Amino acid sequence: MFEFHKNKEVYFNHQAINSERYIIPFIEAKREIKPGMRVLEIGCGEGGVLKPFIERGCIVVGVELNQPKSEYFQHFHKEPIAEKKAMIINRDIYKIDVNADLGGKFDIIILKDVIEHIHDQEKLLKELQHFLNPKGVIYFGFPPWQMPFGGHQQVCKSKFLSRFPYVHLLPFGIYEFLLRAFNENVVDLVEIKETGISIERFERITESAGYNVLHKIHYLLNPIYTFKFNWRPIKQNVIIRNIPYLRNYLTTCVYYLIESK
Repeated sequence: MFEFHKNKEVYFNHQAINSERYIIPFIEAKREIKPGMRVLEIGCGEGGVLKPFIERGCIVVGVELNQPKSEYFQHFHKEPIAEKKAMIINRDIYKIDVNADLGGKFDIIILKDVIEHIHDQEKLLKELQHFLNPKGVIYFGFPPWQMPFGGHQQVCKSKFLSRFPYVHLLPFGIYEFLLRAFNENVVDLVEIKETGISIERFERITESAGYNVLHKIHYLLNPIYTFKFNWRPIKQNVIIRNIPYLRNYLTTCVYYLIESK
């Protein structure tokens, strides 16, 4: 596990900077972010991604299942929460009434490093139609499953496994055996193997759920690697980007912006 994952304040600040430098410009390439806009982040964690939206005068709402992360959100956004500019709800997204619980629909919905953890992803996309205002957009950022560390093995306690690219692509039985042998969190890591999503599957379920893709960027080197490895972001080569399936193995992150048809 990277050291900044253990230091919540450092991690929060890294997420905020990444959001300011890359996520906001990506969204604003198609939708201007204006004061008063309502922004929802599903799986918001400590809330770092939402900080630049608050600074632009948006009203933000975070949904987070993990109670300790929700508490960090409250700590880092103490003033915006007191000023009614931010709120956090610790609940399953499927058990939320957008009007009764969240105060209405949203102009922007964010899922950063979340969709690859969710079962029945098409069901979620269809559900989010009910959370969007007219002309609302949804941002996704996620690692394609087949990329070198698509199994999130970088969080493993074992230095060997945490630096082993493509290990998550081994057959289920062998992969689970390795995780148990190194005393890793088998349940969580196997679940990621079950829910991992490819570029092709994401685009297919987006279409099936009733959305258009407004904008997309594929990265050879994920912008967040600036903080992990001090590597500058690199967009994927145009040739690789347009070769289905192969691109999943060589693309460490994709950004998508979609809207309802």
